[in-house]
Amino acid sequence: MMLKQPSQKYRPFPQVDLPDRQWPSRVITAPPRWLSTDMRDGNQSLIDPMNAEKKRRFFDLLIKVGVKEIEVGFPSAGATEFDFISGLVRDGAIPDDVMPQALTQARADLIATTFESLRGAKQAIVHVYNAVSPAWRNIVFQMERQEVRQIAVDAAKLLRDHAAKQPDTDWHFEYSPETFSTAELDFSLECCEAVMDILRPTPERPLILNLPATVECATPNIYADQIEWICRNISKRDSVVISLHTHNDRGTGVAAAELGIMAGADRVEGCLFGNGERTGNCDLVTVALNMYTQGIDPGLDFSDIDEVIQTVEYCNQLPVHPRHPYAGELVFTAFSGSHQDAIKKGFAAQEARNDEIWNVPYLPIDPKDLGRDYEAVIRVNSQSGKGGVAWVLQQDKGYKLPKRMQADFSKVVQALADSTSRELNAADIGEAFESHYGLTGEQPYALIDYHEGGQAGDRIFTGKIAHDTGSGGVERSISGRGNGLLSSVLAALRDEFGVELEIADYSEHAIGAGSDVNAAAYVECRTSDGRTVFGVGTDSDVATASVKAVLSAANGIAARG
Repeated sequence: MMLKQPSQKYRPFPQVDLPDRQWPSRVITAPPRWLSTDMRDGNQSLIDPMNAEKKRRFFDLLIKVGVKEIEVGFPSAGATEFDFISGLVRDGAIPDDVMPQALTQARADLIATTFESLRGAKQAIVHVYNAVSPAWRNIVFQMERQEVRQIAVDAAKLLRDHAAKQPDTDWHFEYSPETFSTAELDFSLECCEAVMDILRPTPERPLILNLPATVECATPNIYADQIEWICRNISKRDSVVISLHTHNDRGTGVAAAELGIMAGADRVEGCLFGNGERTGNCDLVTVALNMYTQGIDPGLDFSDIDEVIQTVEYCNQLPVHPRHPYAGELVFTAFSGSHQDAIKKGFAAQEARNDEIWNVPYLPIDPKDLGRDYEAVIRVNSQSGKGGVAWVLQQDKGYKLPKRMQADFSKVVQALADSTSRELNAADIGEAFESHYGLTGEQPYALIDYHEGGQAGDRIFTGKIAHDTGSGGVERSISGRGNGLLSSVLAALRDEFGVELEIADYSEHAIGAGSDVNAAAYVECRTSDGRTVFGVGTDSDVATASVKAVLSAANGIAARG
């Protein structure tokens, strides 16, 4: 059971003494170096680790996305890992501009195996780590500070010596004071400096110092303080690359990485969509696209986000959540009526603007930039409003309903959604629209042909109407006189059928373009007893479409009685 007084069992994480911290006033202006740990940290967190085929497929995806540093595995973990890494090298599968990285614990035999797996590589990073925090020193290792520090020193010497035995490879090194985020800052710094004393990095050949939030135990601002403290106190800052490896135990792995960049870090490690042990690693997709929405090219290409999702889900056998930032199936979808209305107006305003700056409510990024279309932006269920229904019709059928007609038709859709208790797709809505306004099926009044004569201000409508009397359709010839085409049609309906209508509003627009263009016409009419009825008509000729719209309104009266 949860404790009423958790302070009896848990202690708040201590603050960092950094009163003049600078990171809160900084902004991210350029992308970091990216390292994917999908094939190592991500892979070792899977229920069923990837086989060679899946690892190669994932590797090829990372290359396509543009990741230039890839932790390809943990070669000392077993033959599968070793053979995959050595196979990449042997087969020449690693592009010249991509740096493979392999992880090893700070043990002599494991370090030797790691170097052997990369034998023949043009360039490579060997990443060695040892845990330095009090919990690991006291509970796991039962060692004093100097003993833990010596582990790091001995490992650094082995890196140096093994690299010297394979001079044809351009070797780079990474050291992680593992469990950095829960260790004393001065001791983490001491271990890093001891490794630097052995490997002697320079600005031209820097050492990567990875400062991991191995277990996230504090708010991301504290992690940023820790990173800034190291950046300010490390010697030879220009000879080290500060790398971040955040985990998501508190749900703020992305935020910690972003604040860490602001605090001075140069590199971010993580997985696509945040896979990793326990609650996962930093999500590289989210961090990169967060930068993209701020006008920064992240250097990673997610133009086909669905392909990325499909590959990751296949390789990891883990689903990407439908609400996952930027990538989820529903992240660009609005069901709420007010949301739909704002998005619809945002798209209309976007089309009318003279610049390309994106500014659509509820959509921080243009879905098309990620290879998504607009069809799924607005989806309709019982929570939806008139704006969403109108959007779906416009996207699927090309209809641009007048505002009052949107409200009229939304009632039809609402009733349909309530009766079916499910989401309505574009086909459902299109069918309901065309049925309700008499664009399909047998109708009381259907236009066969017509002729317009007379002169300006005195028009004569002469037409043939198929009139459904209830016992079969009857062709009727009708005529009417008015000051325009629509008024003469109204006069004909009044004189021949006793249908009295008055037009309150009319609009029209083109559907399509080029030789396939059609016209849509909409009328809002008043009946003799004050009711409002709407009609719509379509035709290749706009005048004919308007006549059909008036007949559609007459059909609406007949249907409602």
